[in-house]
Amino acid sequence: MTSDHPCPAVDLFAPEFLHDPYPVYATLRETGPVHHDPGTGLWLVSTHRDVRRVLLDPELYRPDNALDAVVPLSVPALRCLAAAGFTLPPTLANNGTDTHAGLRRIVTGMLRRDRVTAAVPLVHELMAPRLDRIEKELADRGSCDLVVTLTRDLPFEVMLRVLGLAGDVDVDIDLLARWNDASLELFWGAPPRERQLPLARLAAEFHQWLDGLTERAVPGGTGLLARLAAHRKPDGTPLSRREIVAVCYFMVIAGQTTTGQMLATMLLRALSDPGLWPRLGREPALAAAWAEEMLRREPPLTTWRRVTARPTRLGGVELPQGAKLLLMLAATGSDPAVFEAPELLRPNRPHGREHLSFGLGRHRCPGAALARMEAETVLRAVSARLPDLRLADPGSTVPMRGLLSFRAPPAVPVRRAATVSRGGSP
Repeated sequence: MTSDHPCPAVDLFAPEFLHDPYPVYATLRETGPVHHDPGTGLWLVSTHRDVRRVLLDPELYRPDNALDAVVPLSVPALRCLAAAGFTLPPTLANNGTDTHAGLRRIVTGMLRRDRVTAAVPLVHELMAPRLDRIEKELADRGSCDLVVTLTRDLPFEVMLRVLGLAGDVDVDIDLLARWNDASLELFWGAPPRERQLPLARLAAEFHQWLDGLTERAVPGGTGLLARLAAHRKPDGTPLSRREIVAVCYFMVIAGQTTTGQMLATMLLRALSDPGLWPRLGREPALAAAWAEEMLRREPPLTTWRRVTARPTRLGGVELPQGAKLLLMLAATGSDPAVFEAPELLRPNRPHGREHLSFGLGRHRCPGAALARMEAETVLRAVSARLPDLRLADPGSTVPMRGLLSFRAPPAVPVRRAATVSRGGSP
């Protein structure tokens, strides 16, 4: 399992890489499109051409490993998950079988463009009290964190409402967020062994709570649970309880994580440009165009995984059967072979929507339209309400969350412009 292109030293969890991955992306593309990373055992695929090829051939490049833990889990963590009945059978992102198409139709049907358009007033309704809270915290304390006040919780509530799950949820959003964060770190992070058991307990709680929801999954309704209960697989059998739980587990995590992190990153970058920020609320088309550029350049989902079904050749490199690939989605958005001057944010750039941040083909993100709508709506609404908002410490280095496939700031502290100009930190 060798490559003609020796892999440069890459630590995918290093703070330096998480803060500024673009030099590494460029080196990977320039020294060869496919590299074997001995640290993770993954083959890093970094060009737009090769990642696109993989995404469009799910028979050769299968999704079976998409949700596997990145690092081996400890025996206590595995026992904890097993005791809770935690399993993620093939359903959506990790499903290369004939059951995938039917399950995907259920989800895409609930996230159709007309349903997304109809949900715009809902997003404004859910944002109103959050904007009030932001203004109050700014007035009372001089600063607030947009992640805590806005981007962490809003996508949860939007997704639960759109999927018809809001009436079934009997826990608060804070607990859902803790379960979500623990699941992300356990399966997409590199937690030390002593941290894995506490994370596994939270992930197990999340799974068991979802399992309880499936008891209410009866055919006849219009929500996600009812549609899953009514669904029949190609062989005529209904979905198992574990399959229904797995669909819900993935949808809740995907709906909150990618959208919430997208919003946090977009707000951080927009507020870094005082000339841009107030325009987002004044110029009707700018927010959508700028959000699209951010999706290209700095997507919340930075990588995704595939595994080869048989020996093949990719990017000039021979790959064996079972080779585990890491598709560098974020690197493809900065590929100069497709995007001229990719380091520059140019709303409405030619070919700007040819990025692969939502994937492509059979497994393309079913929530792409919803994510785009939320990005445009949030940017416009916050800018219009608070055109003088600024980062609390504009010159500071903002850390990024250290996960294999997800990248975003854990906090976006802000102040009003007058507060910033009066004199620094309290």
